[in-house]
Amino acid sequence: MAIATVNPATGETLKSFGVMGAEEVERRLATAETAFGSYRTTGFEERARLVLRAADLLDADRDDIARTMTLEMGKPVVAARAEAAKCAKALRWYAEHAPALLADEEPGQDDIRDSGAERARVVYRPLGVVLAVMPWNFPLWQVVRFAAPALMAGNVALLKHASNVPQTALYLEDLFRRAGFAEGCFQTLLIGSAGVEKVLRDRRVAAATLTGSEPAGRSVAAICGDEIKKTVLELGGSDPYLVLPSADVERAARTAVTARTQNNGQSCIAAKRFIVHTDVYDAFAERFTAGMRALNVGDPLDKDTDIGPLSSERGRADLEELVEDAVRKGAVALCGGGRPEGMDRGWFYRPTILADITVDMRIHREETFGPVATLYRVRDLDEAVALANDTPFGLSSNVWTREAGDIERCVRDLQAGGVFFNGMTASHPAFPFGGVKRSGYGRELSGHGIREFCNVTTVWHGAEPSDS
Repeated sequence: MAIATVNPATGETLKSFGVMGAEEVERRLATAETAFGSYRTTGFEERARLVLRAADLLDADRDDIARTMTLEMGKPVVAARAEAAKCAKALRWYAEHAPALLADEEPGQDDIRDSGAERARVVYRPLGVVLAVMPWNFPLWQVVRFAAPALMAGNVALLKHASNVPQTALYLEDLFRRAGFAEGCFQTLLIGSAGVEKVLRDRRVAAATLTGSEPAGRSVAAICGDEIKKTVLELGGSDPYLVLPSADVERAARTAVTARTQNNGQSCIAAKRFIVHTDVYDAFAERFTAGMRALNVGDPLDKDTDIGPLSSERGRADLEELVEDAVRKGAVALCGGGRPEGMDRGWFYRPTILADITVDMRIHREETFGPVATLYRVRDLDEAVALANDTPFGLSSNVWTREAGDIERCVRDLQAGGVFFNGMTASHPAFPFGGVKRSGYGRELSGHGIREFCNVTTVWHGAEPSDS
């Protein structure tokens, strides 16, 4: 597999890298093991000092790393700058909050006495070397949202990044090195997918986290299951976006454009299936279509560009196959539906809305990774909830309503790791992030995320014998 930066706006290979050999991978594993032996004993104050330094450096590097991300995977440069800023924010959040999130816990005194103990507590200890297998779509954020809590908990990190974002991967290693972390605390492995299993099975790797496709998640989970190692998986999503009769339709339609096309539509938590009550369907469809048509498709390095290219030629071909299958089976394109005219270089695709979707279309079941929305008309809330749950995924969901009854029903019945009302799904360090069903398991971010890679340890003290 090639490890290279290929500009998706032009198809030009900008820089190639050799795959690390077995000796180099072994050296890095040994270095990680050694680093953990000492780093695990550092206190929160020292870890926070290093993490805060990384945040400051990232702020200073924001324009340069944003340009690198855009050249590697095609996101609009304005969004890339925002991603870098978000990463610095997350680093600072964990530096501030980790001591409280991982503070020792004491059971109730009645329970302590009932156990026969004089005193007892629960402590959080780091697991060790954690391998992160990360995707290209948010090449900085996906890594930092793992690394910030892992490092603050006392773990050390190995990163196997997607092969099309090697410069971002190497930047991250350099960032933590410049921040003052000891050698081995954060290392990048430039290896292909075929090299992951050997690393996962290595005794020095304690756990793994993966954000990516369902097949990749199955593979990592199976290997780690065989080795009895902890995993956290964040996989695909086909998030529903419900618009109910009491919704602010104008705002719902305007937000829908951003919710579907963020990151050129290549986001697991992007809204993808727009499920609209018949009472407001026509008004929503008109506004949503107008908003999608108005988007500017072009050079992602241009600050006025809304939609850049898809990350790869294969990714665009996969999207085209889903759209062509749907149209062949009766779907109607309200806008878009193909490549932009006059843009022969790069892997661009026009923002698209498909209506009249039926269950026999592949796009009804499969995740669309690109600026393509599916639009459904429903008669009532029962039908909306049933349709929202009619997917193998369960990452997040969006609901637009002013009715308290609608809110309670959706919180109770939507099968997803998040329910966002009157706004679009977004991740934030303070809130747990993850899914159910084939969207994976475990949680990132918040206190739930930092504890995923901790050894939750019971410390029990028996009563001291009294002198007689």
